[in-house]
Amino acid sequence: MRDGEQTPGVALAKDKKLLIARALDEMGISIIEAGSAITSKGERESIKAVANAGLDAEICSYCRIVKSDVDRALECDVDSIHLVAPVSDLHIRTKIKKGRDAVRQIASEVTEYAKDHGLIVELSGEDASRADPGFLKAIYADGISAGADRLCFCDTVGLLVPERTTEIFRDLSSSLKAPISIHCHNDFGFATANTVAALAAGAKQAHVTVNGLGERAGNASLEEVVMSLEWLYKYDTGIKHEMIYRISRLVSRLTGVPVSPNKALVGGNAFTHEAGIHVHGLLADKATYEPMSPEYIGRQRQIVLGKHAGRSSITLALKEMGLVADDAQTEEIFNRVKQMGDQGKHVTDADLHTIAETVLDIYKEPLVKLEEFTIVSGNRVTPTASIKLNVKDKAIVQAGIGNGPVDAVINAIRRAVSSCAEDIILEEYHVDSITGGTDALVEVRVKLSKDGKEVTASGARTDIIMASVEAVMNGMNRLIRAE
Repeated sequence: MRDGEQTPGVALAKDKKLLIARALDEMGISIIEAGSAITSKGERESIKAVANAGLDAEICSYCRIVKSDVDRALECDVDSIHLVAPVSDLHIRTKIKKGRDAVRQIASEVTEYAKDHGLIVELSGEDASRADPGFLKAIYADGISAGADRLCFCDTVGLLVPERTTEIFRDLSSSLKAPISIHCHNDFGFATANTVAALAAGAKQAHVTVNGLGERAGNASLEEVVMSLEWLYKYDTGIKHEMIYRISRLVSRLTGVPVSPNKALVGGNAFTHEAGIHVHGLLADKATYEPMSPEYIGRQRQIVLGKHAGRSSITLALKEMGLVADDAQTEEIFNRVKQMGDQGKHVTDADLHTIAETVLDIYKEPLVKLEEFTIVSGNRVTPTASIKLNVKDKAIVQAGIGNGPVDAVINAIRRAVSSCAEDIILEEYHVDSITGGTDALVEVRVKLSKDGKEVTASGARTDIIMASVEAVMNGMNRLIRAE
C-alpha cells in the first residue's frame, strides 16, 4: 500500500486505507506495508488504524535508516518495519553524503534499535541492482548480525532482467542466513517476470501492488505474480484468487487510477471477445482462446459485437440472452450487427436485444416512427424543436422548447407521444465521442423509465442531436411495446 500510494496523484484517506487493508487481509496477504509513518500526522493516524483493525496480516511501516523514523513507526503500533538503506554508490553519494562504511554502521545501529523496541525488521537494499555485490552482501551480513529478520533486494529503477535476477537470487539465497525478498519496479516492463524469476531462484517473499500501481511505471502487479505462480507454476500461494478482480476494481475506484483495458487479467478486455474466429472456438471449448476460466479470479466472460463479430458471436450472445433463432434469423441478425459495426458503432447489449427481438418477430415494426424534425437554436433565441412523428399510423406534429437543442427535441418527442405513452422519464443521458475531430462519431446512451420499468437504448451518428433522437425513439418504442 505504501509504494502503491506513491503513484503520482494518489493520496488515500484513513477510511480508504482501511477498506483496502481489510480486503487484502481477507484475500490472504501475509504482510501489508500500510505507509510511511514519518510522512505526516494524518499518515500515522491511518497506519495506526490499520494496525489496530484486528487483521491477521503483519502490518508494516516504511522507514529510512533514521531512528526518528523508527520512533514514528512505534507510535503507530505496527508489527514490523521495512528499513531501507541506500546501497548503490550513486544513492549513498547523493542521499547520505557519506561513505559505504558509514552506511553499514548506521544500518546496523538502526536495526538493533528497532529490534530492541520489539519490531520485526526487514532490512532493504535500495537500488541494489546497481550496487557493488560485495558491499551489498556485507550490509546484509551486518543486518543479520544486528538481528534483521528478513532482507530485501530492491530493483529501484527496474534495471534487472530475468536471467540476471536468477543469478543474483541463487547466490543470495544460498549464502545468506535470512529469508530474502524481491522488490521490483516496472520501468522496462519486467517487474512481474523478475519477481517470478527471483522466487524461482530462492526468494521467500515478493513485494507487489494491486494493479501494478507505484511510482513512475509502477511495481510488480499482485494479480500477475499470484496468477503466474498459481496457474503457470502450479504453486499454491494461499491467496483467495477469486477476490482478485474485486480488489482490483476497489483499488482503482478508491485511488482514481483507471485500469488499462489491455492490462493482464484485470483489464476490461482480458476476457472480452469480438473476433468471430475466437468466439467460434469458445463455443467448442472455452480453453481455445482463454488461458483460464474468468471465474477463477472473480470475473465473467464478455462477448462484444462489432464489425469483427462472426456468426458464432451472435449465437453465443443470443444464447446468453435466452433467445433462440433459426439459421435464417441468425443470418439476418448477423447482417444487421455487421452493418452497424461497419458504420463504426459499438453494438451494445440493448442494440442486439432490439435487433434480435425485431428479427425474431417478438416486436413488430416500431409504433412510433420519426418523419422529420427541425431545430432552432442560438445565443439570442430559446432552443425550439418542431417534430413530425408517425404514431400508430397517425401523423403528429408537435413542438417543444428546452435548455438546449437536444433537450428541446426530446421534449417535443414526449409531447408527440403523450397520447400513447405518458410519464416516460429520461433517467440517464450519456454521450461518448467515438473518434476525434469536430465530425466525430458520437454514441448517445439513454435510460428511460415508465411506471418502474427501465430500458436502455443507444444511437450513434456524427450528428449528436440525431443520435439523441434515435436513442430516445428506440427506448420509447421498447417501453410502449412492452406496455
